[in-house]
Amino acid sequence: MTRRTGFLAAVGLLLASLAVVGVTAVLLIGSMGPAAPQKQPETGPSVAAELTALHKGRLPRIVTAYGMVGTGPAAQQTIQAPVAAIVDAIYVKPGEQVAADAPLLRLGPSPTTAASYTQAVTALQAANEEVQRTRTLLGQHLATRQQLAAAEKAAADAQAALAALNTEGAGSPQVLRTPFPAIVTAVSTSLGAIVAQGAALLDLARPSELVLHAGVVPSEAVAIKTGDAASVVPLGERQAADGQVLLRGSLVDPKTGLVAVDVSLPASGFFSGEMAQVNIVVGKAEGYVVPHQAILVNDQGAPYVVQAVGGLAHQVPVQIVLSDGAKDVIAGPLDPAAPLVLDGNYQLTDGMRIREPNAQGTGK
Repeated sequence: MTRRTGFLAAVGLLLASLAVVGVTAVLLIGSMGPAAPQKQPETGPSVAAELTALHKGRLPRIVTAYGMVGTGPAAQQTIQAPVAAIVDAIYVKPGEQVAADAPLLRLGPSPTTAASYTQAVTALQAANEEVQRTRTLLGQHLATRQQLAAAEKAAADAQAALAALNTEGAGSPQVLRTPFPAIVTAVSTSLGAIVAQGAALLDLARPSELVLHAGVVPSEAVAIKTGDAASVVPLGERQAADGQVLLRGSLVDPKTGLVAVDVSLPASGFFSGEMAQVNIVVGKAEGYVVPHQAILVNDQGAPYVVQAVGGLAHQVPVQIVLSDGAKDVIAGPLDPAAPLVLDGNYQLTDGMRIREPNAQGTGK
């Protein structure tokens, strides 16, 4: 009995000791807090991805618009009829480019102009005859010097009137010529038409002073200033020409809802009436400049990028400040020292191991 009692006492002491050790272990584990995440082992899954360094920079802010090539007010000139006349011949047609002093059209005297010219010739002849008669009478003391002066003045006035009609082409057909190398933008008359003095006959434009007349939505037009740099590309072409903003309107066209913007063009390479696209630089956007392929979108439609931090993937939410085709300007809590993941980024989740495409990895 004594031996049995001693055995049971020994077992009791052992169980009590184990209980104390268990409680102590529990307390120690509890004091350590949540377990720290363990780095993914080298043998875990990995994705081959292309990496690039992260750089800060800037991209131009561009306002894009469309318009038609035409002429500015200073490059236009309207040819008017110098006198009432008949259009005898037209030598040009709309769209034709002509050299300086090239014939445009020929005007013949109208019936009224011809009558005025005939009257002027007759009046001059009569005035000259009156001068001769008065001089003869003065020599015979039958006229005064005052009468001779009046006759001579009348003859001079008749001569001036006839000269003016001759200058205007009233005495014979008159050929009107272009005053400078020009594009004929419009012909406002027709063969055989009787035109009044001052009537518009043709419209000319200097080909060296063509401009692009574009329209911009008001929300974007407010950023445009006179002198802003621009590039103009004819529709269907790839080669761009440099220009600059000549005019930014201050009114919205009620028909189009757009604000007028005029952009200068080089002396050659464009045709009047041609449609073109213009890209106007209105400022710069600063931030991290990244290839467009680096931008991903999550299930909620929010953009993010993937960085390689210690060889592991780390998703970073970003804001797209400016998108410009192949490159974007972004902002967000990015690590400037961590490379950016390009190809293969869509396969990565947070914590996944990244390997270079030419590296030998054990993961699949």
